[in-house]
Amino acid sequence: MTRGRQQGFSLLEVLVAFAILALSLGVMMEIFSRATMTTIASAQYTQAASLAESVLDQVGGDIALESSTLSGESAGGFEWELTIQAIDVSEMFFTEPPATPYRVNVSVLWRDAGKARRTSLATLRLGEKL
Repeated sequence: MTRGRQQGFSLLEVLVAFAILALSLGVMMEIFSRATMTTIASAQYTQAASLAESVLDQVGGDIALESSTLSGESAGGFEWELTIQAIDVSEMFFTEPPATPYRVNVSVLWRDAGKARRTSLATLRLGEKL
């Protein structure tokens, strides 16, 4: 009686295949994890920028256009700080300027995975002559 060659994989081939599978799955999990963290951070920056734009839109309406510093907190753990400063431009012109320019800065701060994050927006607004 002659023995034929057996069909199938050897134990060594199976172990090598599992090792390759484990390494590739580990790399893929790291990629997906980083992509998820990046997506969350992007969403938080978008929320912060939207809040900053909202606060800037209130200047001159709900918030008086005068030199001051205001701060507040919004839902979601975002804190904002608004600074309005009058800019003296009288030395730049021969005549008195018809309006007073104000530098308006808003900063939004929040915590993401224990790290402090911040974004800022700035603009100039014209107000009544002082």
